[in-house]
Amino acid sequence: MTSSLHDASPTTAVPAGQPAPDEPPLAVNRPRRRLHPYAFALPSIALVLVFFVLPFLANAFFAFVQWTGYSDTITWTGLTNFKLLNQLGILKHAITVTAIYAITAMAVQNTVGLALATALQRTNRVNSLFRSLFFIPVLISPLAAGYIWAAVLNAHGPLNTFLSAVLPGEFHYAWLGHDTTALLAVASIDAWKLSGLITLVYIAGLNRIPEQLLQAATLDGAGAVRRFWSVKLPLLAPAVTFNVVVSLVGAFSALDVVFSTTAGGPGDATTLLNVAVYTQYGQSFFGTASALGFVVTLMVIVTAVPLMSWLRRREVPM
Repeated sequence: MTSSLHDASPTTAVPAGQPAPDEPPLAVNRPRRRLHPYAFALPSIALVLVFFVLPFLANAFFAFVQWTGYSDTITWTGLTNFKLLNQLGILKHAITVTAIYAITAMAVQNTVGLALATALQRTNRVNSLFRSLFFIPVLISPLAAGYIWAAVLNAHGPLNTFLSAVLPGEFHYAWLGHDTTALLAVASIDAWKLSGLITLVYIAGLNRIPEQLLQAATLDGAGAVRRFWSVKLPLLAPAVTFNVVVSLVGAFSALDVVFSTTAGGPGDATTLLNVAVYTQYGQSFFGTASALGFVVTLMVIVTAVPLMSWLRRREVPM
């Protein structure tokens, strides 16, 4: 009895709360740290602040100062830049031309885009080919697109050559050289360039419409035109909202296409606000250029926000 007690190995005292040496350590459940959802948006927020908000604030300040390349002083002048631009007739004319250009480009883009989307809605090899072809202009540089169409619309260009072949007599009309057609032609070029993107958005909207609704309308005796106006178009409201606002805002900021086709001419027929901004900067009138740039921003905000709100209220939930 005694020997057995001496032969036994001595037990090591284990402090309370700790596992024995021959036992595996217990797993420790540590709380996981979760990133706040807004943390993922920080890079985008930083880019917007650096490249949009800060330049806008700087431009808003310079719009109310006298700043030219002919003086080394910058002085606060309030609304003087805007009054000067209005007296020279630059401000009112540029706003009017920009509004006409934007409305024309938006109307052409959405009309052509919706028509193409209706024709190319079904997914097959032929429609996929044409979708790709109509999307190619979106990938072309605005300057390149302008130069291409400037050659096409030349008085001796391919368009007039074609018209001369199908119409009696010679046709040598300068589409970009007359006040009556230059602005509409340039706006149509801008619309041609982005119609492929608008078409894809409308195709996505058409494919979201439940087939059961169209079948029910067909059973009720509705034809293709009736189904389009009574079923498809109301349910396309979200796509219409996106396309109208994006095309309108993009047209307000147009510059490249105008420069590569008319450079603001003939005369000042196509002098948009951004063209006027470029001209003022080129003449070293930085204060008035900033004032015109500030007007562009105001036009976008004053037009896009109420328009988007009005279009969203007209959307039909599916």
